[in-house]
Amino acid sequence: MTAIFNPTGPAVAPVPRPAPPQATTPAPAPAGAVGPVLELPGDAALVPVNRDGRPVGVFVAAGGRVRYRRVVEPDQLVAAATGAFAVAALTAAVAVWSRRRPPSVGTVTMGPGGWVSLRGVPAPRMRPDDRPWWARLLRARRLVVDR
Repeated sequence: MTAIFNPTGPAVAPVPRPAPPQATTPAPAPAGAVGPVLELPGDAALVPVNRDGRPVGVFVAAGGRVRYRRVVEPDQLVAAATGAFAVAALTAAVAVWSRRRPPSVGTVTMGPGGWVSLRGVPAPRMRPDDRPWWARLLRARRLVVDR
């Protein structure tokens, strides 16, 4: 361990400074408290109403009338939007589920000569396709030589 030599002597201890004063926070307003009157330009004034430290409304005095306006809480907006979305999703699901499906076979009618006509059904192939799978994949046709 090495000792360090200080020619000026021991270090001077710093002078303690008093701590700056802390800003005091006001105590929460009692339940159902009415805030200070806020004067507006003209003859209007606002008086906020708090419950449990949260704003719940405001009294508006203007034009010789006093009216109470309720404050909309964000929690109520989220709950209303969630409920509306759930109702819309349920309505869409019921509409899709209860949709009337067309019958698998359309109208069956008897044609002239005893032919049966089925509407809404694709026509059958005229002849079977006896080509190998690779010919069907390539859409190849048989080469017929005329003599």
